[in-house]
Amino acid sequence: MYIHLGNDIAVNSKDIVGIFDLENTSVGKITREFFKKSTRENRIINVSLDMPKSFVICKKQNGKEIIYITSLSCSTLLKRYNKNK
Repeated sequence: MYIHLGNDIAVNSKDIVGIFDLENTSVGKITREFFKKSTRENRIINVSLDMPKSFVICKKQNGKEIIYITSLSCSTLLKRYNKNK
């Protein structure tokens, strides 16, 4: 099943590694380093037209992670994820 992340982007639910709150996790040093490295490697896709609230890490077939930044809250994404199970 697919989960809509916003801005006409949907991902396969089995590819989702994690759903994270952007405000709470972005203050950590490890997360900031992860975002810097992912930005350098062009693995971040911003699907947010409004203020971003969360990010979703998905594992692709090539083994690389893609990070989707979305304006949807973690609770909304989790409801969509659980609805598809």
